[in-house]
Amino acid sequence: MKNSFHFIKVFLFLLLISNTCLATETPQKFKWPKGVKAAVSLAYDDALNSQLDNAIPALNKYHLKGSFYIPLASQTLTNRLPEWRAAAAHGHELGNHTLFHQCSGSAPNREWLEPHHDSDKISVAQIKEQIILANSMLHAIDGKTERTFTAPCLESNAGGENYINAIKTEFVAIKLLNGGVTPDMDNLDPYAVGVAIPNNVTGQQLISVVQEAAQKGTMANFTFHGIGGDHLVVSKEAHETLLKYLAENPKIYWVDTFLNIMKYVKENQKK
Repeated sequence: MKNSFHFIKVFLFLLLISNTCLATETPQKFKWPKGVKAAVSLAYDDALNSQLDNAIPALNKYHLKGSFYIPLASQTLTNRLPEWRAAAAHGHELGNHTLFHQCSGSAPNREWLEPHHDSDKISVAQIKEQIILANSMLHAIDGKTERTFTAPCLESNAGGENYINAIKTEFVAIKLLNGGVTPDMDNLDPYAVGVAIPNNVTGQQLISVVQEAAQKGTMANFTFHGIGGDHLVVSKEAHETLLKYLAENPKIYWVDTFLNIMKYVKENQKK
């Protein structure tokens, strides 16, 4: 009888240890602020007129914040500087997109690229110097000292060499890859974040991206270009459909600047 009782105690003890180990090994979903299911970054590249005319008014209408990645040599920045400054004062992020938006001239379909903006023909030292200067110019516009970066054309090379490691210390995070929904927050490299680049899509297609992120408990990153005009165009209607959906579901989605989201992510990733 004593042996049977001892056996039962040992069995229960082993069962408890087993269950504890299983519980420890079960991955926990990343915890977002206020119990929301996903974060959403609404970003806009190239400092286009349609962003000032259409995107920013729509964001303001729904009380949402966006991130605008500006090539500092852009004529739109020169011609409409007070409006960009007002956007920053309203809480939108001005991000670094280099001085001249250099991309690789040897990549396919680069007929639009000016020969003197070919990143194959500059060095890592040159592009690093330009990117740091762009940060200084952005500081003169918005007074901010923390910054994020989107690599033009989502390319990481200058003169055939990777330049991302040379500029990491200048930024909180960098958008660098294709892919709008982050697979796993804890293993996300803040300096190689994926983005979706919408073009000629419907509002429902945009909504499906954020719904996937909510299902996974991760993050959806959009990099828009033209909103109702310019290039890589998303219609004003499709863009507003997404914004309206996000504004109506604040308990599911945390919409903020890429800077604010990535500061939170870096502070809360499991080390």
